[in-house]
Amino acid sequence: MTQENHPVLKGAEELYAKGNHVGCLVSHGFTGTTQSMRPLGEALIEAGYTVCMPRLKGHGTHYEDMEKTTYQDWQNSIQEGYEWLKERCDSIYMAGLSMGGTLTLDMAQQHADLKGIVLINAAIDIPAMAEIEEDVRFLDAIGSDIKKPGVEELAYEKTPVKSIGEINQLMKQVREKLKEVEVPTLILVSEEDHVVPPRNSQDIYEKIKSEDKKLVQLSNSYHVATLDHDQDLIIKETLNFIKDYS
Repeated sequence: MTQENHPVLKGAEELYAKGNHVGCLVSHGFTGTTQSMRPLGEALIEAGYTVCMPRLKGHGTHYEDMEKTTYQDWQNSIQEGYEWLKERCDSIYMAGLSMGGTLTLDMAQQHADLKGIVLINAAIDIPAMAEIEEDVRFLDAIGSDIKKPGVEELAYEKTPVKSIGEINQLMKQVREKLKEVEVPTLILVSEEDHVVPPRNSQDIYEKIKSEDKKLVQLSNSYHVATLDHDQDLIIKETLNFIKDYS
């Protein structure tokens, strides 16, 4: 696996907490960090669950570290978290924001034993990323798409063009296998999102094979909804979802 050359940023640390025998695997998104998912992770801990929130390889340090990673590195970061939970829990749920949602769908395609998944502005097709010319090394940041004043996402100030190629491959792979997702699914989508087109969530809802699926509109948040005005609604819906299927 790719080596990182920079220290982990304060606030970007992994989160592991032992609770009951229900496990929750939580994933942040592309160029982001665990900071974006920490309020949800802490709410799950407070509810008594065993929580694992990995830092995706190449994230939460420096964008030059991210440039050296592949989407398989990000998949491996999640798989390691899943295995940690498997050793401690009887059942596992997964939640992810943005590319974290992509990775959540990927896990549901691989692990039929997942009890349920929660997708928050999940990404399967971002046309703006598909159109980028690879004649530059870094682009300006895509982070902190937040409606709530004074709230900042801890994310990279630059986006490696090579990494955009990696997320495009991951999204394509996941998009082509949506019919393999059969687990109960909660989809939360912002009505206004300047990073991932909201249509992504509708497409996921329509194409997955899950019999139990629910789509919830977030009317007062942008892309990083977990840090935005609808944070409490996301936490409430997620806790109710896990309680209903546990």
